[in-house]
Amino acid sequence: MNKKLWIAALLVTVMAVAAGCGSKPTAAPSPSQTQGAGTENNASENQNETETTEPAIVEPEETTTTPGTTEGSTEGTTTTPSSETSSEKPGTSESNEKKTIDVYYTDPEELELHKATAELSYASDDAKYKAAFAALQQSKDDKLVPLWAKEIELKSAQFKDGALTLDIHMPDTARLGAGGEVFAIDALKQTFFQFDEVKSLDLLVDGQPSESLMGHVDLEHPMTRSE
Repeated sequence: MNKKLWIAALLVTVMAVAAGCGSKPTAAPSPSQTQGAGTENNASENQNETETTEPAIVEPEETTTTPGTTEGSTEGTTTTPSSETSSEKPGTSESNEKKTIDVYYTDPEELELHKATAELSYASDDAKYKAAFAALQQSKDDKLVPLWAKEIELKSAQFKDGALTLDIHMPDTARLGAGGEVFAIDALKQTFFQFDEVKSLDLLVDGQPSESLMGHVDLEHPMTRSE
């Protein structure tokens, strides 16, 4: 009898243990598992937040050119062909005029006037008169002596209404004797009065009408063409 009771009690105990195992509650997660789960949840939340963030607006730099401004900038930087035009100066294509005139000198003994020819090259009337005066100051022939020394400076040559005015500076070393002074004035008149447009000739010394050119002969103001 006792043996049966012991067997029955053992069976009840086994059944109770089996029933207890079937209804065993879920074990609580460990702290590390809880932290890991929290991290995963936070990561998923952060991922969701990142995906929902609005994209940042990047403004174009000032140097970026739009199609509209590209044309303007190109026009501003394009070199215009004005450089070729500006390099061309008016009158450069025109050649200087040339004219052959008679020029008068004296001999080494200053006995008389001698006529020679000279070719002038000039671009204006004023330049023509200056070239004629320069021809009186030089000679390639030793037998033809200039009466107007190179030391004499022609300061200006002005022509207006048929009147030609020459302004000179004459150093003392360029002065001649009485005979040479007469020849010098005569050579000047014959040289310039061969220009048809010149009706009168006035010779100034340092801007002033001098009574005499070299101190020997009276100087007319103005000198006129002999008909």
